[in-house]
Amino acid sequence: MFRWLVTIFLALVVFSSILPWLEKLGIGQLPGDVRFTLFGKKFSFPFASTILISTVLFLIARFI
Repeated sequence: MFRWLVTIFLALVVFSSILPWLEKLGIGQLPGDVRFTLFGKKFSFPFASTILISTVLFLIARFI
């Protein structure tokens, strides 16, 4: 259980650190990604981007 929490935390840290670079490629701005501003803070929920990245990583892992 603890390993999964650490893995998810590290994945979130890595994804959030490369998010500005991915936004230049169009990831994070797909239909299905939710963005809104609340009390001056920007919130982003990249549902479609997460599914796309997961699918690509799955296919890469499958063929390796």
